[in-house]
Amino acid sequence: MGEKSARGNAVEARGRTVDEAVARALTELGLERDAVEVEVIRPGSRGLLGLLSEEAVVKVTPKAALPRTVAAPTWKKPVTAELPAPADEFDDSDEPDEQEEDEGEQAEAPVVRSDNELAQRSVESLQGLLDHMGIKARVTLEPVDDASPDTIGLNITGSDMGMLIGRQGETLRDLQFMTALMVSRHSQPWPSLMVDVEHYRARRRKALTDLARRMAERVRTTGQPVSLEPMPADERRIVHIALKDDPDVYTESTGVEDKRRVVILPRQ
Repeated sequence: MGEKSARGNAVEARGRTVDEAVARALTELGLERDAVEVEVIRPGSRGLLGLLSEEAVVKVTPKAALPRTVAAPTWKKPVTAELPAPADEFDDSDEPDEQEEDEGEQAEAPVVRSDNELAQRSVESLQGLLDHMGIKARVTLEPVDDASPDTIGLNITGSDMGMLIGRQGETLRDLQFMTALMVSRHSQPWPSLMVDVEHYRARRRKALTDLARRMAERVRTTGQPVSLEPMPADERRIVHIALKDDPDVYTESTGVEDKRRVVILPRQ
């Protein structure tokens, strides 16, 4: 939690992000955001592949002229549903785009072009990255579901590959970004890649779709909204798409940064 500063009632707090650190300080002070002044001591960084990460540090000082009480909210807090455990992004506008989905449905199944120079370069780049990391794994080309036909699918196989997935796929997304960055040196525009580890993404998509449908049934039964745990943009999109045609519920995204989540609500 936070540490009281020697100056007045200022609180110094830490968190994975600046928002998380500020939220911790506000909880300790019992104040709302507009009742304090925030000084960012260190913005923090998640790093890449979990390396060189550091916590954000802020100092939060109450504004003397404002009261220190927080009015209780009048709305009813939605039930929070836990996400399924992982099987071991990108614009944040993650609401489903009907035009993109219609085009995806009409498109032919993706074809892996093994003779494509860009695809082979992608395989070599990712394989080289894993080799430099000292990870014994094999990279192969694979077709990608629910993606444009020119998306290059790269699947990593080996023993004990959970370390390459990370929390909610964070490490996997870092691998994908670094691979695309290396390939982009020889390709214009930015290459469309999808990096997977032993088909983790397909299993995760199914788990999230099942969760969305179970929570939608709860909303139908109770008439109360259900809030899912925070998740990245690509996973929120899976939930939105799973329930977009449900006649009884609809979905919204709320929150900021790594606290952004999907709320399932009953239709009036």
